[in-house]
Amino acid sequence: MGLHHQPLTFIAAIVVAIALLPAAASYPWPVCGTDSFSANSSYQANLNLLAATLPGNASTSPSNLFATATAGAGQDRVWAAGLCRGDVNASNCLACLAQAFHDLPNDCSYNKDAAIYYDPCMLCYSNTSVLSAAATICRARPFVSVTNVTANPAQFNRAVAALVNATADRAALNSTRRFATGEAGFDQEVPAVYAVAQCTPDQTPAQCRRCLAGIIAGHLGDFENAVRGRLLWINCNFRYDSKPFFSGPAMVQLASPFPAAPAPAPAVQPTVQPPPSPLGGGVELKGRKYRVPVLVPAVLLPVLAALNLAICLCFWRRRKRRSIAKPYTKYSADEAEDGEMVDSMMIDLSTLRAATMDFDDSNKLGEGGFGAVYKGVLPDGEEVAVKRLSSSSTQGLEQLKNELALVAKLKHKNLVRLVGVCLEQQERLLVYEYVPNRSLDIVLSGAENNQLDWEQRHRIINGIARGLQYLHEDSQLKVVHRDLKASNILLDTNMNPKISDFGLARIFSRDQTQAVTRSIVGTYGYMAPEYVMRGYYSVKSDAFSFGVIVLEIVTGRNNDDSYNSKQSGDLLNTVWEHWEAGTVMELVDPSMNGSFPEGDVLRCFHIGLLCVQGDPAARPVMSSVVMMLGTDTISLQAPSKPGFVTRKSVANTTDSTVSLHG
Repeated sequence: MGLHHQPLTFIAAIVVAIALLPAAASYPWPVCGTDSFSANSSYQANLNLLAATLPGNASTSPSNLFATATAGAGQDRVWAAGLCRGDVNASNCLACLAQAFHDLPNDCSYNKDAAIYYDPCMLCYSNTSVLSAAATICRARPFVSVTNVTANPAQFNRAVAALVNATADRAALNSTRRFATGEAGFDQEVPAVYAVAQCTPDQTPAQCRRCLAGIIAGHLGDFENAVRGRLLWINCNFRYDSKPFFSGPAMVQLASPFPAAPAPAPAVQPTVQPPPSPLGGGVELKGRKYRVPVLVPAVLLPVLAALNLAICLCFWRRRKRRSIAKPYTKYSADEAEDGEMVDSMMIDLSTLRAATMDFDDSNKLGEGGFGAVYKGVLPDGEEVAVKRLSSSSTQGLEQLKNELALVAKLKHKNLVRLVGVCLEQQERLLVYEYVPNRSLDIVLSGAENNQLDWEQRHRIINGIARGLQYLHEDSQLKVVHRDLKASNILLDTNMNPKISDFGLARIFSRDQTQAVTRSIVGTYGYMAPEYVMRGYYSVKSDAFSFGVIVLEIVTGRNNDDSYNSKQSGDLLNTVWEHWEAGTVMELVDPSMNGSFPEGDVLRCFHIGLLCVQGDPAARPVMSSVVMMLGTDTISLQAPSKPGFVTRKSVANTTDSTVSLHG
């Protein structure tokens, strides 16, 4: 048996039936062939050999997360290929492909050729080369949402076409994984669009772009007006959605609105036309032609780079002169190092006083131990939340600088965005994006008469997990939050979660697994036992806090209530007792009135308990949690008894926020 990479050839026409079903209606998606083999045959033995080796081969190639392999000879020879999505890490790639080899023989019993598609990975095996035109089972298959966009569908379709093509271009030029992510956001009337495109990484840029151009031209028209769609094929694939679904920031960002109609052609055409791009030209869709960017000849790159640098310097000087005269300037995280970064984010106190009506109580959003938060409107009309630290706040200047330096460098849809800062006249003010639905603890307590249905709860859980995965694994910094709790999870207009308050966060080096501190800071009910008792903190202590929040969301009960009341037991103990008794569904928040899928709720209980185990090594990393939440086909290990932290073991104080110095 040996690895065998096949060169890709473009398939001019792909004839398939379109399955009109929601994006997750039959997740995962198995596709079965017709030829069969016998049980205990040589074909079965060869397939077992591939199952034992291919997932490991793909996951140990972290640069591309792709592998092909063959086993056997003659009629019993098996070809297989496995590909993981480009934003998946090696351990999740291994788990997904191993699961695929487990599921596919069950879904396609004794079929010689079969394919299966998950969000994180895809697998195909056949008695012919899986990457060739003969392997029809592995060909492209579209899945279309039955939900259509209602606002400006024509504009939305143009945004989808432009973004998918731009993302395909970027994927073709990605020299490692042939993978790219994209985001297009224009205005409130047109929904944002998110996309990924990917090819097998053994292809050249030209081969990848031709493959993607073919499936885009052949099938993007099938997705007209659909809020989401995906074209699945192991050779190349794309997906788009009106909701975020990939990890990390988008590699391609389109921010300019498209005109309602193409601009009129010039009266006089140039006599010399540029040669066609090797990576594609226009793509014809439903009578419209969308232009694919062409590659610039390599000889011009130094010239264009110098020109670009000169233009950037010109704009930088012009912007710097303007910022001196303006009382309010916005911050760009890539403009400078930490010190200059903070300077660029400064907003005048007079501007913030005007924005909040001089911090009038009518604009107060909430108040805690650190101080009050006020709603404000900046001169450009942007709504913001102004965090005004009190003089007695436990968050000192160093913590404030820490929060600034951290949040300014972190960009993710599930992290709150820092707009600016003010340090004038003894004031310490942090200005964040305004998140209208307040914090998760307020919603769960019912103080605002908000009731969350299960879809919203599951989206919040998944969003928090993705935000933590970004902090722990995918951002340029490896960050441990250290104070993750329901009150630090803010909810936007669509009830999407945003992690906030990074004053206690710490940066880890990439190979660092844990740290120890003599200054233990956090909130009762959310701190991991090893942190409270010994000062050890890591990404696994954040996982513990996440597990507590998951159980809070499912039950509708705040865990820290048990530390500030006469309740006999905390939430973790209660959930564990019911879990062992098989009655855990009795704890589901009654406000949902039984309207929820029992299997999904039970799985969230299970994941929450895995995250709050006493042994940090037994808690899953967040990328694994995201995968567990995304599919019910991955088996979960049995949880052990949670790590309990009682009030007496920490300190004799009535304040739910602790700061202990040993």
